[in-house]
This record gives sequence, structure tokens and C-alpha cells, in this order.
Amino acid sequence: MATAILDLEISQLPPEITLEERYSKVLVLIRLHGNPIGQALFPVSGGRIEGTQLREILMNSVGDNLWKNWLYDALEWDERGPSQPMPTATVAVCTRDRPEDLRRCLDALMLMPDDGQEYLVIDNCPATDASSELVKNYPKVRYVREDVPGSSAARNRALREAKGEFVAFTDDDAVPDRNWLRALLQNFSDPRVMCVTGLIMPLELETEAQEWFERYSPHGRGFGRLVFDGDRVNPLIVAPVGVSANMALRKSAIDFIGLFDETLGAGTPTVGGEDCELFARILRAGYRIVYDPRALSWHRHRRTWEELQKTLHGYGIGVYAFWTRLFVINREFSVPLLAWGWLRYKQIPELIAAWKNKPESVPIDLLLAQLRGCFSGPMSYFASRKKLQEIKGEVS
Repeated sequence: MATAILDLEISQLPPEITLEERYSKVLVLIRLHGNPIGQALFPVSGGRIEGTQLREILMNSVGDNLWKNWLYDALEWDERGPSQPMPTATVAVCTRDRPEDLRRCLDALMLMPDDGQEYLVIDNCPATDASSELVKNYPKVRYVREDVPGSSAARNRALREAKGEFVAFTDDDAVPDRNWLRALLQNFSDPRVMCVTGLIMPLELETEAQEWFERYSPHGRGFGRLVFDGDRVNPLIVAPVGVSANMALRKSAIDFIGLFDETLGAGTPTVGGEDCELFARILRAGYRIVYDPRALSWHRHRRTWEELQKTLHGYGIGVYAFWTRLFVINREFSVPLLAWGWLRYKQIPELIAAWKNKPESVPIDLLLAQLRGCFSGPMSYFASRKKLQEIKGEVS
């Protein structure tokens, strides 16, 4: 049975909600005056939710965060600091051969307020011209083709092409909220903030694979604003920071931090890890990263079980490739302890629980797919370095 996704304003709840009977559960994004403040997951029967019951569930789920946000609104206090004029920004969508997803993403971007931002589509090693033809339907969007494979190469091309002071990145399988860009940019009033990430909610939970992805590896990082300071946190533990599918950078980061490492990321043998590596580099340099749930985007999770297995396998490769780079390039000799800690305190207990068939345990084939990726991560990193050198040599 599928899970319905609802987006509700808690101050204006409907007297009743009717759903298709195929939905056995509901996941509600809870907003207060437009800002996301929590979520609630609960069962539903008969396709009907009565308003009083709905209000009680949502109030219990959001807890103290409701009153905190209500108080902030009443006092007109913003933890991001005084409001500033919107700076110049570029929105970059990195894509490869997913025109249906790209259309959905661009349609959402066209609904955002016009603050003078420019839009780029970076088409990475496309097999067809479907994306370039699609972009012709969006006069505000500039199409750029990048033939060095990999998401890092695509993002680096966006940084070089961008005319804005800030570059906001979204993936083609994401649907940014109408206020997404403004919410990201409002966090850059502090000059020490080099990067801002945001909340990602599931666009749909129609299949078992999507349900398990959201349960085991959600992209969201909660409903409280977080500031990660390189002087106060371990710069090697970056999972709580967020993901690059919802992220904005100062373009000047190129001068202070450098570009994305093109040996890492989707489209390379390492499959991922490029956002983790960049986050770690920002924090190691003493800058700040902010996670702000008001910068909301919706992500279409992979729909089939095979795609989910491949995704988790890729996550394992990406994390261990990232750690291998830290160990080899940055001489971070604490990396083996990080890898051991992940294995000892997370992966082994999860495997034992799955083997014993405990309730709510993660399917063992998913855990093994991720573990196989971890084991192949280090060699994938070296293979990616070699492949990139060959590609750069051909280009030059």
C-alpha cells in the first residue's frame, strides 16, 4: 500500500481530507505561515481523515517547534539576521537524459518569484538531444552542455558559467518550493557562511522502494535551522549537513575553497561523495555551512527495488571513496576509525537485526548492497582518478 503526501498549513486545516483508498498511510508536511515546522506519518483507513483527529495528530507531531516558530513570528524575530535585499543569483539544474524529471523541475522553478535570478541547465554527457529540445520551451533558461562526465564536472561548469554572486543547485529529479531560492539566499548575511543546504521531502511514496528509501536514507535533516562551524564540529562528519540536490554556494568559494573534485560524484566510478568532500573542505577551512528547512524541495525517489539497491550500493561507494580521498590527499589518518565506527555501530547491528528477522529491520539485500559498495569504494576512487586523467588528456 502506498503513502499519500500532503502539504498542510496548520493554521488553516480543512474540516476533512479525502484520499484514494489505495493509500494506507499519510505523510504530512506541516507548515506554519508557509514555513515547514514538522512532519507526521500515520495510518489512514477508508480514505478519510476527520479534521479534529488531523489537528490532534499534527499538534502532537510538531511539538515545541510550533510554539517556537509562533513566538518568532509574533516577535518578528529572524534567526538568520536582518532581512537583506536579494543578491544576484544563478539557479543551476544538473541533468543527464531525464527529460520528464527535468520538465517537472523547470516548471517548478518558473513559479518562483522573479528576483532577477538566471537559470542554467547543465546537460552532462547526454545521449540524446531531448533535454536541449526541452529547454527551448523555457525562454528564461540557458542551456549548457558539459562533456566531461560526472555531476562534479557539471556543477563546476555551472560555477564557471554563473553570472550571479550565489549559485543555487538543484537536481533534475527535485521540485523546489516556490520560496526555495529566497530561503537559501537569506542565510548568507553572515560572510563566514560559504554554503547553505535545505530540507528535502519525498515527492511521492507510491512504491515499496520509495517507502524504504525514505525510511532508511531520507534526504531531510530535520526542521530546525543548524549552523555548522568548522572551528566547532568535526569537519569529517558531514552527513548532518545536507545534500547537494538542495544547496547554494557563494561563487567566490572557487577562490577560497576550490571547485568540486571531479573524481567524485554521479557519472564517475565513485558514483557519489562529491558533496561530502566539498562540505568537509569548507569546514576544514574554518567557514560555516547552514542548514535551513525553510529552503524546501521535493525529491522523486527511485521507484523500483533494483534502482533502490543500485542507489544504496552507490552511496556505499561514494562514502568510502570520499574517505579514501581524505586519507590519501589530506592525510586524515582518523578516517579508518570513522569507517570502523560506521561498521561497528551501524552496519553490523543492522545486518544482525535483518538476519534475525526483527520487526522493522532493513531488508538484508539493501544492507548488503550498501556494504558491497563500501568495500569497492577505495578502488573506485583510484579508478576514477585514472579515468579523469585520461579524459583531461584527450581534451587537452
